[in-house]
Amino acid sequence: MNSSESLKDYQRVRGLAIQSLFEIIEQSSEGTVIVDRDANIVWMNERYAKRFGLKSADEAIGQPCEKVISNSLLRQVVRTDLPILLDIQDTPKGPLVVMRLPIHDDAGVVIGAIGFALFDELRNLSPLIERYLSMQQELASTRSLLRSRQSKYNFAHFIGTSAASLEVKRRARRSASAESPVLLLGETGTGKELLAQAIHGASPRANKAFVSINSAAIPHDLLEAEFFGTAPGAFTGADRKGRPGKLQIAQGGTLFLDEIGDMPLPLQSKLLRVLQEKEYEAVGSNEMLHSDVRVIAATSMDLEAAIKRGEFRADLYYRLNVLPIHVPPLRDRLDDIPALSEAILEELRSQHELDPEAMALLARHAWPGNIRELRNVLERAALLSDDLVLDAGEIRAAIGTFSPVERGAVETIEGETFAAARERFDRQVVTAALKACEGNVVEAAQRLGLGRSTLYKKMIALGLDQSQ
Repeated sequence: MNSSESLKDYQRVRGLAIQSLFEIIEQSSEGTVIVDRDANIVWMNERYAKRFGLKSADEAIGQPCEKVISNSLLRQVVRTDLPILLDIQDTPKGPLVVMRLPIHDDAGVVIGAIGFALFDELRNLSPLIERYLSMQQELASTRSLLRSRQSKYNFAHFIGTSAASLEVKRRARRSASAESPVLLLGETGTGKELLAQAIHGASPRANKAFVSINSAAIPHDLLEAEFFGTAPGAFTGADRKGRPGKLQIAQGGTLFLDEIGDMPLPLQSKLLRVLQEKEYEAVGSNEMLHSDVRVIAATSMDLEAAIKRGEFRADLYYRLNVLPIHVPPLRDRLDDIPALSEAILEELRSQHELDPEAMALLARHAWPGNIRELRNVLERAALLSDDLVLDAGEIRAAIGTFSPVERGAVETIEGETFAAARERFDRQVVTAALKACEGNVVEAAQRLGLGRSTLYKKMIALGLDQSQ
């Protein structure tokens, strides 16, 4: 057989196949309709005509497809030359699963379209629909979980314009673009977790999860499972399916390790391996898992003293202490109290204000509980007061045990403005730090929780030199 005969045979077989396919689908379907290039019906089988209330299919010939099938998309298929392979068509007798295909001439030009109503029992698609709905629910659940684990705070939530606060935010913003571990040091209640969330929110990992774990809040015998997760049936009472750990949940995002100074030594060594090797094993498993998390740690403990006591690993400390940020206590940033108080009252949706004497009293308290204590005091005072303006007596009652700032704090002078009192206080604090460090500005800056350049600027503004 020569090539010409082969071609003719191919075309004949192709034509027969198309005809056979059309007959099979037309006979087994619930209905078939064909339209021309103007989307007018040129043929419809009787089954389909009866579904739309026609006595005969002849009544449909020449009619625009939408006049017979109110929500037909055959005109769209003709116009776009794109098939609609699977869709649901509403009809007077119930929905149908339909397929719509463009029809071309020998030159490939669209000359019409054909629609097949495949079947009317949607339960035939139930496995596919159930799988789709299941995937949609799983996706929605994952998105919801991710939203709940994304950071709630940004740098604007760290209120304060004092030199100490500005230095903390400067360091935190710089650390956001890096991948190195961050170590937040400071007393309880100073806002370390807020800063950790702000760093995450400003980092390239912001669209991934922010997961926190508090080493002091979880029993030591459960902390490893909480951290690394468990394999199926790892121990008596364990989940049969296994349980993901915080490392796995935080994959691609940020893991915040609060109160890391309370982490037991055996777990410290495993954490060090995660930081160095980027891998770990779930409890009860031999499978090595890859870790892709950015670690931010925080503690109110003196880790160097803990190392000397043998309670904290020196190698882990050096690995975490790449980007240390000292978060100052509130007593070292008292000039932030007016802005902090206003922000807290606004967050509490309170209409209360503080009179000048009340504000001055807040500036004389040492705040052992830091910002958390300030919030507690303002909330209590606002709830107990019948007046919208809170006075010093109400604030004093809300504080309870008053802890005056240590010697060197600013004493109130009648008629002195708050700004003047703050300048006098700053001069006393900076002078005392320089004296204690024998004029060493670097050491004095570290003592005050400031950057060296920030302290130099402060000294110039206050008219101080290194000898003071």
